[in-house]
Amino acid sequence: MSVAFMKEESAETASETLLPDREISPHPNLVTAEGLKAMELQLRQAREAYEAAQAIEDVNERRRQSATPLRDARYLAIRVSTAEVMPAPTSSDVVSFGSRVTFERDDGRVQTYRIVGEDEADPKAGSISFVSPVARLLMGKAVGDVVTVNEQELQITAIV
Repeated sequence: MSVAFMKEESAETASETLLPDREISPHPNLVTAEGLKAMELQLRQAREAYEAAQAIEDVNERRRQSATPLRDARYLAIRVSTAEVMPAPTSSDVVSFGSRVTFERDDGRVQTYRIVGEDEADPKAGSISFVSPVARLLMGKAVGDVVTVNEQELQITAIV
């Protein structure tokens, strides 16, 4: 093999192993108790994946396999250590962190989301971050209240 190929492979390997850190949000790291447990599990899994990669003999492959779990472990260690577990809502009078809120849109669609921390938010699974535009507008509102998002009205129909 030519020296040029070896250098190219090394440059490629370096770019795969020098992943940029995941961005840390400037917002308070509020989480639900379930969210903290999930992050702790993800942190354990990232550390285990990193340790498993360390057993790979080929140094380039070891670096490639270590890059993502190492980056994730650094991120999750910070997020777990700075997490502020919020108590479950004690009332369903108004929307608050941890509430499950149902609202109806102008077009008749009815949606339900739980308001959670940034790292645990998954809109497809029914949860949104407390810093999302919709959550910010809903917080502090009661059943029957209407908020406007992108020129569309949302009417709160239930809070759990």
